[in-house]
Amino acid sequence: MTAYDVIVLAGGAAKRLGGADKPGVRVGGRALLDRVLAACDGAARTVVVGDRRATDRPVLWTREVPQGGGPLAALGAGLKLTTAEYVLVLSADLPFLGPGTVDALLAAAGEPGSEGALCTDPDGRDQPLVAAYRAEPLRRELALIATEYGSLAGLPLRILTAELELARIDAGPDAAFDCDTWDDIAAARARIREHGAVLDEWITSVKNELGIELDVDTGVLLDLARDAAHGVARPAAPLTTFLVGYAAARASAGAGPDEAAAAVAEASRKATALALSWEAEAAESAGQGGDAAGGPAGGAKPDAGREGTGTS
Repeated sequence: MTAYDVIVLAGGAAKRLGGADKPGVRVGGRALLDRVLAACDGAARTVVVGDRRATDRPVLWTREVPQGGGPLAALGAGLKLTTAEYVLVLSADLPFLGPGTVDALLAAAGEPGSEGALCTDPDGRDQPLVAAYRAEPLRRELALIATEYGSLAGLPLRILTAELELARIDAGPDAAFDCDTWDDIAAARARIREHGAVLDEWITSVKNELGIELDVDTGVLLDLARDAAHGVARPAAPLTTFLVGYAAARASAGAGPDEAAAAVAEASRKATALALSWEAEAAESAGQGGDAAGGPAGGAKPDAGREGTGTS
């Protein structure tokens, strides 16, 4: 994998949000800034240009001079703290940016003759804050611009990108989606609740909230919950998955994430087999009648109204 540093620009005034703290706005239970940081957690060094705040992983902080000097000044400030050959440059308001887009940008930036790569949105517009650049030409052009204009403050990014040989990556409708307005925030919050994404978003948010770094096969756990609900009783589903997690934690105490994931898979296998055996017993009993199932002598039936109530 290409070694890279990342600069996240998080110091804008957010005027279209009424001056709200945009990097801290939550989408799917996570701050926008943390969602961006999660997409580039493979960076050797992460620099955030903006006001200091709590983040999910360690970062280096800096500010542009003067504060509020715009994205080109912020980029220049962040670049001073990077050392890698490639620099990923991102805005802090990209709720759907994923590692796949990061990998695609770095791969394109590494092609012969390329000085970087940036995403284009569905309308074909360049997104210079969803981009990867070679550090040397980036430093060169920023120095030339600062000399020509006397400062980087207040200058648009297009002055920089016009001087670089950049590849273009079709980001699709999601990767370049940014949150400039409250309507954008509302759209992002609605999108993560769509059927195809909501479970992954929820699991990621829960792991983040609990400080868990563990990739497990959620399909296995969902199948286990289904089998426990069908083969035993509906309340057995959440209780069984809890017990599986507890058992896996005990079995993998002191081990790494891979061993923990394997422990979850093994505990799930055992619990699934048990739930299926309960379901098979119930089906067998239903086919044979109450006597074969060990019902009371003389064919008397238990009081169905008391089943599972815990009352006398």
